[in-house]
Amino acid sequence: MQIPAQFDYVRASTIDNAIALLDKHGEEARVVAGGHSLLPMMKLRLARPEWLIDINDLFELDFILPEATRLRVGAMTRHSALLGSADVARLFPIVIDAERVIADPIVRNRGTIGGSLCQADPAEDLATVCDVLRAEAIVRGPGGGRILSMDEFHKGPYETSLAHNELLVEIRFPVRPRSGSAYEKVERRVGDWAVVAAGAAVSLAEDGTVDDVAIGLTAVGLDGTIDEAETVLRGQQPTEELFEEAGRLAAMASLPVADQRGPVDYKRHLADELTRRVLRRACERALAAQSTTTQEG
Repeated sequence: MQIPAQFDYVRASTIDNAIALLDKHGEEARVVAGGHSLLPMMKLRLARPEWLIDINDLFELDFILPEATRLRVGAMTRHSALLGSADVARLFPIVIDAERVIADPIVRNRGTIGGSLCQADPAEDLATVCDVLRAEAIVRGPGGGRILSMDEFHKGPYETSLAHNELLVEIRFPVRPRSGSAYEKVERRVGDWAVVAAGAAVSLAEDGTVDDVAIGLTAVGLDGTIDEAETVLRGQQPTEELFEEAGRLAAMASLPVADQRGPVDYKRHLADELTRRVLRRACERALAAQSTTTQEG
C-alpha cells in the first residue's frame, strides 16, 4: 500500500484566507482541489508537502463568464462544467474536444482547470489548449494580482511561475471573430495520457485568408506554440498543401522521447498527422463561424 508522508491539513474559507495560509506555511505548503494530480504524487512520495490547503470551499472561483471580448473561467471550474457549457462549446470547441478525452467521468467531475494548469504536466491536454487560445492566467498573492501569458505561467515540466504564496484564480480566453479551434489526441486506451496530441486555433480575415493561427503539440517535449508551422499559414488561403507543410514542420520541431507509448519516429508521424487534422477542422469551424457572422450581419 502506498501511503503519503505525514502532513497537516487546513480548509481555506476565502481566497484571501487561502493566500494567507500559503504565506504563513511557506514553500512546503500545497493547494489541493480535485487532488487527482497531487495525491498520487504524494502516495509515491514524489511530493511531500508539510501542509495541504484545501480550496474546495472557494465557490467564488467556480464560474464561466462570457464577455464581449473574452471568456472568463474560474480556476475551480470542474472539467465536467467546461464540457457541459454551451458558451464554451460555441466560442472554443477545442476545449470540448480536449475535455472529452481527459481521463474518465470521475476525474472530470472532481478535477479543475486550475489544478490541471498548476500541475504543469508535459502531457496535460489543457496546457496545450490554453497555449493555442492565447489564454491568460490571473494570479493573486499578498501583494495583489498579476496577469501572465501561458508562456510566462509555465516555466517547464511540473514548474510554474507561481510564488509559494500565490494562487491561480482565473483563466481568460480572448474571443476573436471568424475563429475556429480543434484538438485531437492519440492514446493507448481511453482516458490515458496522450501518446501525442495536437491543438490549433485559427482566425480568418474577411477575405478568407488566415489572419492568425496557433499550433501546439502535447507530450513531445515542446513548450508553447510552434512558430515555424504557423508562419507558413499566416496571410494565406487555407489549403491541404499548407496543412501538410505545417504538419511536417511541427513534426520536425517536436522532441519526442521513446518510451512505452512508442518510438520517436512513430511519435513524429503522429505529430505530423494530428497537426494536419486539427488545422483542417479548425479552419472548417472558422469558415462556419464566418458564415454565421455574415448571415447575422
